[in-house]
Parts: sequence; C-alpha cells; structure tokens
Amino acid sequence: MAVYQRSEALDVTHKADSSPLTEADLAAHHILVKGLAPLLDEVPVLSEESQLPSYDVRGSWHRYWLIDPLDGTKEFVNRNGEFTVNIALIDDGAPVLGVVYVPCKDVMYMGNYLTGAFKDTGSGPVAIHCRQVDAALKADQPIALVASRNHGAKAVDQLMQKLEKLTGKPVQTRNMGSSLKLCLVAEGLADLYPRLAPTSEWDTAAAQAIVEAAGGVVVDTDFKILRYNQKSDILNPFFYVIGDTRYPWQNLL
Repeated sequence: MAVYQRSEALDVTHKADSSPLTEADLAAHHILVKGLAPLLDEVPVLSEESQLPSYDVRGSWHRYWLIDPLDGTKEFVNRNGEFTVNIALIDDGAPVLGVVYVPCKDVMYMGNYLTGAFKDTGSGPVAIHCRQVDAALKADQPIALVASRNHGAKAVDQLMQKLEKLTGKPVQTRNMGSSLKLCLVAEGLADLYPRLAPTSEWDTAAAQAIVEAAGGVVVDTDFKILRYNQKSDILNPFFYVIGDTRYPWQNLL
C-alpha cells in the first residue's frame, strides 16, 4: 500500500509474458515467502515471483504453498483497488486452505475444507455461503454473472446471451479484476464466473479453496474439478466457478 499510495506514477516493468511487474509485487513476495516458509516443516513455497522449479522437482511435492503476492497488477497500476493477495495450501493437487486479502478495503476472505468459508471486514470472521439460484429467481433476482474486466469479454457476452435464451431469465453481469470474482461467488453475490481466457495456477488456488469451502466448485469446461501441479506448466484450462452445484449448469453451459 505504501507503493500504491505514492503520488507519482508507478514504475512498471514487464515480464517475459508481457504481464506487468511493480516494486509492490516483489516486496509482497519476499514478505510472504519469509513468513510462510517456517509455518510447515519442509513445505516449499511457490510464488508467481519465484523461479518456477522444473517439473522433475515440483512433481514430487505432495504439499506446498502456492501464492500470488499481488493478483491484479493491472488493477494496481490503474489504482482501481481491485487487487488481492492470494495464499493457498495445496495438498495432493487440491487447494485445501485459501486466504484472499483485499488491501484497499482491509477485507479478508478465507476458507478451508474443515471449517468452511469466512469473510472478515474488520469485526471478525463471518461465515459465507454460495447462494441457491432457484431461491434467487423466486425472489425475482436475476442470475448474477461476474467476469474479468480485461479478458475474454466477447466470449462472456455470447455466454450471457445463451444463458438468457435457455433459461428465459435475465442475467446480470458485473466486471472486475483479480480473484475477487471467485470470492463474489463464494459469498453469494454472484452465481457464475466463466473464465474463458488464460490464467495461471497461482491466480485461482486460494480463491478456489474458499469457493469450495462455501459450497461451490471450480471446474474446467468438461466439468472436471480444477487440480494443481499435475503437469509441467502452470497454466489453467478455461474454467467455470459455480456457486449452486444443484442448478443444471452443465446442461446450460
């Protein structure tokens, strides 16, 4: 936040994949690695800003921390507040614990498979849950879709039109950056987040743990649950974040 609140323009460099990098990304990376490494003996920390180990090494990890020190660097640079800190614990490919922190709002989302999902706005953690679509429709509320501010807009528009045609119900769309989109599904403010553009595993793992703890799922376009550290690269397939698992999304999507 010290970097974010400076009056002068931010100093931005670009990585090999053209994604932006700031001083804040690197500072958060060093703080998180230093803090997480001692918490669990011999559990490695994989950060977006660290060197990616070869899969010969990484493939043997049964448990590891997976972090994105600053998710939504474009939002950070544009100073719209929609950036997060993502921390996940991966166990045999599954995100079993997740924390997503929103520095601009001092809001923390957290979840794990044992105790559920919670949101803390400063007064202590409050349980959150995905909402039921049928109950929302009966209350004359539209299906709520959340989408990326910067990626895949055309595909999402086509999907929205398809959902409206198939369901005969209105679909309301909200656009924003970073892993906040998954957190909206977890707290019942959105029903669906279709991600039809590239992402990496550190972008999604923490929030997926929260969504699953809140009763939802994150699945690829074949409706298989997203899993981690299963291949040599760290790119996710296109995916859907679904809140109400009883609603017939597979028939619609």
